[in-house]
Amino acid sequence: MAQDYQVIWTAEPADREGTPLIVLLHGYGANERDLLSLVPGLPAEATYAAVRAPVALGYGAYTWFDLDVERLAYSSAAARQAVEDLAGWIDHVRTPHSSVSLLGFSMGMAMATSLLRSRPADFTACVGLSGFAVDPSRGDGLHGYFDDEALAARQVPFFWGRDQHDPIIPAEHIDYTHRWATDTVDLTKVLYTGAGHGIVPEEVAHVNEFLTAKVIDSSPPQPKTSR
Repeated sequence: MAQDYQVIWTAEPADREGTPLIVLLHGYGANERDLLSLVPGLPAEATYAAVRAPVALGYGAYTWFDLDVERLAYSSAAARQAVEDLAGWIDHVRTPHSSVSLLGFSMGMAMATSLLRSRPADFTACVGLSGFAVDPSRGDGLHGYFDDEALAARQVPFFWGRDQHDPIIPAEHIDYTHRWATDTVDLTKVLYTGAGHGIVPEEVAHVNEFLTAKVIDSSPPQPKTSR
């Protein structure tokens, strides 16, 4: 049985048929409403699903899995289970859509890239903002779980936006993410001075251009139906 998530959809079920689905994954301590403010600046042709992480922290704050925020330390087994649960939900909702892509901020980027790496054939594109990719060598729970070889063969388009002086994400996480992305995906990397651990308007405009080119313009035309 698929994990039951709290989700905000930008389209009613009848209007989702044939549209690209873009799954929005918020960061640590936020909730499903956190990334909705981006939607007006992103392609209107897509359907967006903003998903709430399942682990409650209190006062409207949630996390995808337990995290030591001081060291960004986590259980790799817990991270893998979180990815598996979310992948099951995506399998459940993908049928009416022409494609599925991912957009994650901070910890949501860790989730998005982990989904992409565990199921390379399932996603058209991925956007990661102010976050990191999980290093599978950090724990036995992810050993052999990612299929980076298959992902490299597919060269899935990946947009990575961040501030070079982001005060939250440690340098070793950035270094690993850079090595992984350079070797494994079709990388578009842009730095945004002054963004800190956040998202700036210029970045939203670039994400819009990326999703338009890699998801909307590359989607097969859908037959028109009369209503």
